[in-house]
Amino acid sequence: MKTIGLIGGMSWESTGEYYRIINTTIRNQLGGLHSAKCVLYSVDFHEVEKCQSNGDWDTIAHTLSQAAMCLEKAGADFVAICSNTIHKVADEIQNHISVPIVHIADVTAEQIISSSFSRVGILGTRFTLEEDFYINRLISKGIQVVIPEREDREKIDRIIFDELCLGIIRPESKETYLEVINKLTTKGAQAVILGCTEIGLLVNQGDVKVPLFDTCYIHAYQAAMLALV
Repeated sequence: MKTIGLIGGMSWESTGEYYRIINTTIRNQLGGLHSAKCVLYSVDFHEVEKCQSNGDWDTIAHTLSQAAMCLEKAGADFVAICSNTIHKVADEIQNHISVPIVHIADVTAEQIISSSFSRVGILGTRFTLEEDFYINRLISKGIQVVIPEREDREKIDRIIFDELCLGIIRPESKETYLEVINKLTTKGAQAVILGCTEIGLLVNQGDVKVPLFDTCYIHAYQAAMLALV
């Protein structure tokens, strides 16, 4: 079994889900008392989020590159960054290590394509939805992406940072997300990407008819399966 390297803490609410999903997958695949071989480097999200708000992505890239190098030295065979937004600096981090980064957008795109969808909606932070590092990666794979309107993007972002990252789950926020999902489907989205690793804590497939692609689950599951190859 390969050793998984995780860069987490962004937020730790979803990082905990990564650990659960990875180990559940390993146990389901191997049975008995099997669990994953993994190394976690958890950062202080307060410091990272402050840099995000100030547009200081160079500091984020440096901090997380150091984390990735620590994971490689600890024996990680590959690295998964437990956040969609932080993939803005994934290429810079990759330049500092020799083991591969499993890109969250790539494994999500593979699932979308294998499900024969070509036009999807997406929910996520304002960074993920309004900058090109994530959306363009999906588009390059032939996937059309429908983005929420500005007002809805602001609501989505606020709920992520002010509630979900703090472990706060509110019914009214869930309704807000479901309304946005409905708007995306009326614009022709065949499915919707939960493009922030915390969103699955609030919304799940049982809440809607349209297919959902939970990036937290997909990323963690694929990391576990890669460890078994």
